[in-house]
Amino acid sequence: MDRRLQPRKRTLKRRLYGTTRPDTLWKHQIPIKTDHRDVHQPGYLEIDLVSHSGASASGEFLHTLDSVNIQTCWVERQAVRGKGRHGVVQAMITIEQQLPVPLRGIDSDNGSEFINEHLWAFCQRPAGQALQFTRSRPYKKEDNAHVEQKNWTHVRKLVGGDRDDSTEALQALNALYAELRLFQNLFQPSMNLLTNVRKGSRLIRRYDRPQTPFARVCACPEADPEKVAALRRVRAQTDPFALSQRIDRHRDRLYHLAGQAGLEPRAVPTRPRRSPWHGWTFSRRALRPSQASAQPTDKNPVRTVGSGATSTRLAKGEAGGKTAARGAGVSGKMFR
Repeated sequence: MDRRLQPRKRTLKRRLYGTTRPDTLWKHQIPIKTDHRDVHQPGYLEIDLVSHSGASASGEFLHTLDSVNIQTCWVERQAVRGKGRHGVVQAMITIEQQLPVPLRGIDSDNGSEFINEHLWAFCQRPAGQALQFTRSRPYKKEDNAHVEQKNWTHVRKLVGGDRDDSTEALQALNALYAELRLFQNLFQPSMNLLTNVRKGSRLIRRYDRPQTPFARVCACPEADPEKVAALRRVRAQTDPFALSQRIDRHRDRLYHLAGQAGLEPRAVPTRPRRSPWHGWTFSRRALRPSQASAQPTDKNPVRTVGSGATSTRLAKGEAGGKTAARGAGVSGKMFR
């Protein structure tokens, strides 16, 4: 069975799911990261690209560049149009400027939007220390578990799965992320995983006490004091309930824009012309009605055999067979 299914399995293995396409040219320059759970310094980001294509991945649409700081759980997002490498680099520059801690390294998947010359050049700092640029193993989402979790809780769960491809949607999405950045980093606490202890078949996870990402940033000596002071002033002047209402208005506007894009009438597909061989069969037992009407309707043909001898072919349903025919007084011999 395995030998017969081997070509089929090979075809399914080559199939690519999602919108991520690998780039093999720069994989030799970018190492695979294996110590993602042993990060104890702030500034190391896991990044990923979330598509907003809706039900169809054709054409150009918006993406969200999602990034999370592993040590502090600080989250930054930027919406970009398409998967262009220049747009991703510009979004990374904006994220680095908004981070309250210095950027030390990034870890991404194997998509061509990350594994390319432009992002590699972004990590090579001629004036200072270069950024650590690593990638995960192919088809191993658990290597980027932090950002994969935020893709659902911080992007999909709030934005939805509609298609966004307009300039108005790009502006609305970035405005929503600007408000969510304050709400989720300054007011929303989270727990960070400390250790995993396995006892037999059980895996016991130990977490630290719930803290906001801003509280973890304030406890880091590497944090930028000017940015921390500015964030303190913003937190003191911001009402979280009013901020939540503004977030809801931004989400409503984004849903309204996605609904307007879906109101365009679709072209009615023309019915393809049927082939003259449609429904044709060589089986005499499964004739179509048009073919069955062309067949002779006489079920009991009488053929003359010699002088005075006739043969009658009985149809199905006439009980008795030869005996019934003989009993009916049919003259001559019976031929099958």
